[in-house]
Amino acid sequence: MANPTPPSGNTFADLGVSEVLLRVLLSRGITVPTPIQHQAIPTALQGKDVVGIAQTGTGKTLAFGLPLLQRLSQGGRALIVLPTRELATQVEEALLPFARVFGIKTAVFIGGASMYRQREMLRQNPRILIATPGRLNDHIEQGTVSLKEVVVLVLDEADRMLDMGFKPQIERILRHVPRERQTMLFSATMPPQILQLASHHMQSPLRIEVAPTGTTAANVEQELVIVRREEKMSLLSTILSENQGPTLIFSRTKYGAKKITRSVQALGHRAAEMHANRSLAQRREALEGFKTGRYRVLVATDIASRGIDVSNITTVINYDLPDDPSDYVHRIGRTARAGKSGRAISFATPDQTGSIRDIERLIRSPIRRRSSPSPLTHPALPVHRQETPSTLPASPRPHQHHHHSFNRGRHHRRGR
Repeated sequence: MANPTPPSGNTFADLGVSEVLLRVLLSRGITVPTPIQHQAIPTALQGKDVVGIAQTGTGKTLAFGLPLLQRLSQGGRALIVLPTRELATQVEEALLPFARVFGIKTAVFIGGASMYRQREMLRQNPRILIATPGRLNDHIEQGTVSLKEVVVLVLDEADRMLDMGFKPQIERILRHVPRERQTMLFSATMPPQILQLASHHMQSPLRIEVAPTGTTAANVEQELVIVRREEKMSLLSTILSENQGPTLIFSRTKYGAKKITRSVQALGHRAAEMHANRSLAQRREALEGFKTGRYRVLVATDIASRGIDVSNITTVINYDLPDDPSDYVHRIGRTARAGKSGRAISFATPDQTGSIRDIERLIRSPIRRRSSPSPLTHPALPVHRQETPSTLPASPRPHQHHHHSFNRGRHHRRGR
């Protein structure tokens, strides 16, 4: 896969974005393309397959969304597949203002939502289908959806989908979309499985990489606190009292998230929980409440490490270190978004030196340590970033369109 030369212009017009879409961008105050948009949009507008390596929060949705919509203005349909319900909903929200100007309808297929309502959405003839793999396969099995008219396929957060065990579902989806199509695959990392997926299912894709694997958000100040397990809640209480902004806390398990939420609420903080044991409605309420300030604290599992886009989070706390070092990068990337600064504080028990080392190798930088318990003075937990030492080993870088709808179930018996 070749690395394209970025175009010399630095506006969306220079990239080839249509006048109709430029007006929507301007009305939303979006004037300067992000690096991934700068490189991906011209290639995608040419109809070429794209493999984009970029972290969340870098503007990927418009990097594939603008070319996709410009292509659909000429006809055809698009399918966007993502790992979580929250990401699917956010992608639809991001694309809706642009889709409306073309009169293009969207539909979201996610687990936990009504199958009946999703079948009703198909009757509205949506031309962009945004789905999680499991629910899309449910519709394929029931014969309620056809993917034969898909001209653009997007696999977003592809590495995350493979991590979550979605490979069989993705393979099945790929068997139901036409071979003659444009495919855009976006991933934060480039494991062998992604290379295999690209080589088997894409046509000479152009690889675009705007940040090497393990690159952390630029304005996040990181600190690591060595703490005994039984002292974590006391330390958390101190940090929450000294950091007054919106705070996202990560737990390794669903049970842990529930327990932490109850304890944080008992401390007098407005808190909500978000994990796979919560219903879709509960997860939406928690996320919306966190976005609007109804909850100051959101406690979540790694379902939220890539699944939420909230621009004003001031502090991320890793109550538990993640099992996978790459999830550390995604977790702390929830703060310092949209050019703001933020703080990431991680709790580690004395026996987790191996996990700490794995994270530091991945991000190619040491994380400042603080022993615990020690008095935490205001301002809370002063931190600073350190440059990469030369002694630390670097992580390896790794036709013709018919006017039929997605719906095959117009005469299909309705479900409950």
